[in-house]
Amino acid sequence: MRYFILSFLILFHFSTAVAGTVDTVSIYSNSMHRQIKAVVIKPGSSQNKAKRFPVVYLLHGYDGWYSNWIIRAPELKNHADTYQTIIVCPDGAVSSWYFDSPVDKNYRYETYISVDVVRYVDRNYRTIADKNHRAITGLSMGGHGALFLALRHPNTFGAAGSMSGGVDLKEVGYRFELPERIGDTVRYARNWQDLSILGQAEKYTGTKLKIIFDCGVNDIFIGGNRRLHQKMLTLKIPHQYTERAGAHNWDYWRSSLPYHLVFFRDFFNKN
Repeated sequence: MRYFILSFLILFHFSTAVAGTVDTVSIYSNSMHRQIKAVVIKPGSSQNKAKRFPVVYLLHGYDGWYSNWIIRAPELKNHADTYQTIIVCPDGAVSSWYFDSPVDKNYRYETYISVDVVRYVDRNYRTIADKNHRAITGLSMGGHGALFLALRHPNTFGAAGSMSGGVDLKEVGYRFELPERIGDTVRYARNWQDLSILGQAEKYTGTKLKIIFDCGVNDIFIGGNRRLHQKMLTLKIPHQYTERAGAHNWDYWRSSLPYHLVFFRDFFNKN
């Protein structure tokens, strides 16, 4: 019994000692003129203070916030250490969709994430500050945002993913405050095509971005993800697409994330 207790204490100490550490920071948006919070999770096991790390940017979904991921998936601290990766969870507001909104100048989250947040992280943390060691992924609204930002900023992100992403904005429809960000389907019909990942894919057929995305078979966005997969096949855009059991919920996203982290780790290790 004493041996069991001692072994448990040793294992507990080891697991807590190597877990990543969590910072909450405020990052100024030059385009929105305000401070916005983010969570930064650092690997905890490295004793080499000169070592630098790749970065994975992890976006929340609609009605989420900067600490949404670390609250719902505290195992992020272990993931950061296991994959020797800094994980950054920026705030994308309740419903930014990670655009620079063409109809509301108060929402400039494309610029904020791809410029302000990346610059802050590279200046304040021990990152490998190039696109070959920088990836981005997210869930639902954040899945759309991750692919959108990476396709449009190929010199910033080298790999991108989406979990249950709302990748077809016409499928999203008038839900989740999307019309407030891009306008209605009559006067602003072009936005619904151009700002959708299905539309973006047509503009980036020669992309070198490494892409992974997946969706649960019972997810509300499974149709759009299947359409994106077929479009990328038609356009000959290399990607990894997977369908698994699950719906649009945290059980699915928590189980999906390690697949993305392995994909990104392999990408980082090749560069």
